[in-house]
Amino acid sequence: MNTQEMIQRMDSITQYYLEELDRFSMEDLTRKPGEEEWSLGQMYMHLINASLRMHLRNVEACATSAEGVMKEGEKTEGGKSAFSNQAFPPVRVQVPPSPAYTPSQPGSKEQIREGLLNVLAEMKRIDPLVQTAPAQNKLVHPGFGALNAGEWFMLVEMHYRHHLRQKERLEGFLAGV
Repeated sequence: MNTQEMIQRMDSITQYYLEELDRFSMEDLTRKPGEEEWSLGQMYMHLINASLRMHLRNVEACATSAEGVMKEGEKTEGGKSAFSNQAFPPVRVQVPPSPAYTPSQPGSKEQIREGLLNVLAEMKRIDPLVQTAPAQNKLVHPGFGALNAGEWFMLVEMHYRHHLRQKERLEGFLAGV
């Protein structure tokens, strides 16, 4: 898939998340099903933070041959499968709560809105770097193994789609289902 198609898909899913955001109050967005589970707002913040602080940052690092970039390395079996299917596996991933990983509750719906739009704008800005990035430059993803700039770029949209299942679960919780 080329980057322009990926940006179009990202634009579409971003618009979906923005439209859905309007359905929820701040109380809904910050309500958690359990002490060690995330709220819907935390899920949104996770998408934004992972995209800006990891996925797109790694695109730039691979594209500019930054320190720590490897010239070789392979995907894990899970990574090969995910990229072959262009989707994360349909399994729930749970990481123990930690200050380094657990996203903060959002301060406002506007913060979420701005964050989602910022991710999309950053993808558009970084697109030319993906086009010229050396394919052999890779950084390791904790579950998928060594990924190059184009794969890190694709991962943003794949990650947004992956969290649609979590969004559905959280909506069920909010509806009392």
